[in-house]
Amino acid sequence: MILLTREVRFSVDRDWAGRIEPSRPITNSWAGWPSAVGIVPYLCLRATVAGEPDATTGYLCNIKLIDDLLRTRAIPATAEALEANGWRISAERLLRGIWGAVRDQAPVGATLRRLELLTTPFLSYAIESEAPQMTLLTQQFEFSAAHRLHCPSMSDEENVATFGKCNNPNGHGHNYLLEVSVRGELDARGAILPLPHFERIVQQRVIDVLDHKHLNEDTTLFRELNPSVENITRVIWSLLAAHVGPAELHAIRVWETPKTWAEYRGD
Repeated sequence: MILLTREVRFSVDRDWAGRIEPSRPITNSWAGWPSAVGIVPYLCLRATVAGEPDATTGYLCNIKLIDDLLRTRAIPATAEALEANGWRISAERLLRGIWGAVRDQAPVGATLRRLELLTTPFLSYAIESEAPQMTLLTQQFEFSAAHRLHCPSMSDEENVATFGKCNNPNGHGHNYLLEVSVRGELDARGAILPLPHFERIVQQRVIDVLDHKHLNEDTTLFRELNPSVENITRVIWSLLAAHVGPAELHAIRVWETPKTWAEYRGD
């Protein structure tokens, strides 16, 4: 089975309800359609479908069909939700309305598996078909830290052979990108948990502990644990797992560099 994801970018305001015209020429789909005329929200929708590619064309489905689905059903649903609720509607409730508008409309031969709404480049919400009653909230953070990759049980020669320049005695630094995903059902306010509360938990329990620290020397977390990106990811999970209620922790991703990252989803 193949998973295929297509992203559609768009800007709407609440006055656009009933006035979205998919037949209008799309002049710049890269920057988004409808275009951002004035100061209005810029949103991205990512639809993931699953299925088997056609033996002749190699297509799971034509991506134009996904574009049409999102533009004819999801974008108008967004405008209508904003018209009915104003800007105080939660992103979680907005996404649920969009999901209801598209979930049974996947192109022939494909099954809608995931719908993700990006409200900023660093914050997204998603619904997956395996657990449609749950909503995923994913937020990015960053911290800078130094570390040394070194195993006392290995000889100096073995450490250098294994870790190379990352075994530098004085350590080296990274600007880490941290992505935290939680999931849960919506509360009476239409949220998984209040976003400022979620951000405060991560700030206090992770960023304040690791940011601008030498992980080996300045924290107790890595005194006896080699601070590889894999171990950093598992440690961050342990720092957060019991503290994101009423939601539950879904995934921790840590990018050590733009080309190297680790993900952990619990045991």
